[in-house]
Amino acid sequence: MSDENAVLSALEGLAAGFNAHDIDAIMSFFAERCSLDLPRGPEPHGSRYVGRDEVRRGILTRFESTPDVHYGEIENFVSGNTGMSKWLLTGTTPAGEKVRVRGCDFYTFQDGKVVRKDSYWKIIA
Repeated sequence: MSDENAVLSALEGLAAGFNAHDIDAIMSFFAERCSLDLPRGPEPHGSRYVGRDEVRRGILTRFESTPDVHYGEIENFVSGNTGMSKWLLTGTTPAGEKVRVRGCDFYTFQDGKVVRKDSYWKIIA
């Protein structure tokens, strides 16, 4: 399997892990030294989490803020060690607010593992 095919396979596995709300499956794709940038936060990069424990905590915030979160209409693209996943996120907040937003994740891979995940969402106003 080529490196690009391995990245594509990892993107598919990540999506399956997110849709199953399986944090252990998701984290199996991440390197020990990794980072996560979520769309919302106090800085232009959003909220940044560094290291496996912090990245795990950051990903869990998605399941806390949208317990029934689902990623659909997924399109994955790969170029070298970079993978990009476009999706439609749907779900419901604990307060009962429906969420439906398009976004994408940029993943950087090193030695077959994610070293960086950078998420972007469309702003709905």
